[in-house]
Amino acid sequence: MSEYTPNYYDFPREFRGYGENPPDIKWPNGAKIAINFVLNYEEGAENSLENGDPASEMYIWEIPYVSHPGKRSYDCESDFEYGSRAGVWRILRLFKKYGYKFTTFAVGKAFELQPDVPAAIMRDGHEIASHCYRWQDFSKYSPEEEKKLIHKNMASLKQTTGSYPKGWYYARLSQHSRRLVYDVHQELNAPLLWMADAYADDLPYWMAVPRTTDAMLMVPYSYDCNDARFHQPTGWSDTDGFLNHIKYAFDTLYTEGQEGTPKMMTVALHARVVAKPGRFQALVKFMEYISAKEGVWVATREEIAEHFKTIIPWNPPAEPLAYGASEP
Repeated sequence: MSEYTPNYYDFPREFRGYGENPPDIKWPNGAKIAINFVLNYEEGAENSLENGDPASEMYIWEIPYVSHPGKRSYDCESDFEYGSRAGVWRILRLFKKYGYKFTTFAVGKAFELQPDVPAAIMRDGHEIASHCYRWQDFSKYSPEEEKKLIHKNMASLKQTTGSYPKGWYYARLSQHSRRLVYDVHQELNAPLLWMADAYADDLPYWMAVPRTTDAMLMVPYSYDCNDARFHQPTGWSDTDGFLNHIKYAFDTLYTEGQEGTPKMMTVALHARVVAKPGRFQALVKFMEYISAKEGVWVATREEIAEHFKTIIPWNPPAEPLAYGASEP
């Protein structure tokens, strides 16, 4: 077995975190928990022959893992179109009813294809973050190719929303992605408030950027409180399974908040998944459940990040973090 040599793009692993006694993050108004709903908007940016890909999408639709190499898949395309035609509007109506704001993980190409969606999301005051220009596996790209796509999505979202995104989430990222996003934001002089390709905690945390005295704020995402698991073998076969899981997660974290260590919770949504009529009641009932509790702060990732920075600001070290190669 050969020893791994960290490269320019690498970040070191960190196992200790906040340790046995996590901090009191002092959410606004004494909230016991911060909940961030995320709407992943990917429709039209998935793998398809029309997008120049060799096969149709294999993930997160009603008949998953079925690819059609060299042929269009009208069933797959149509299932994704449900999200942009019907699902997203059902979700927007529900959030308007409760007055809650969500964070959008926006794929640039998807926003380009349906400009009514970003317009409505902005109208209702929701946050828009980057989910890359295409919804695909970025491990197949060279660093140079991937960097061009990051620039492309920055320009795309600025065109459709009027500003650069302040937050990022990939999902199928490469080992180069974290550093490339940081570098592009530096080059554009565009603030990078948070990144979400992290699952290591129930609170945001700082991650030092190698060979600098800077850091990126990681606001963890969730693979388990995520409607995508309806389409995964280890997920749910019925709507109540999803509802019970996110309620149990809420109860655990809410109790810890009552005991003096408030946490954050992510609930991840897709317009073509949870907004289907047979699943939608899980989201409705969860909102009913949390709205009846005291001390619940439903917030965007931008709001959570800005608050976190006031409680636990980044303290730059005297020397840059020595890790990895100095050049790509």
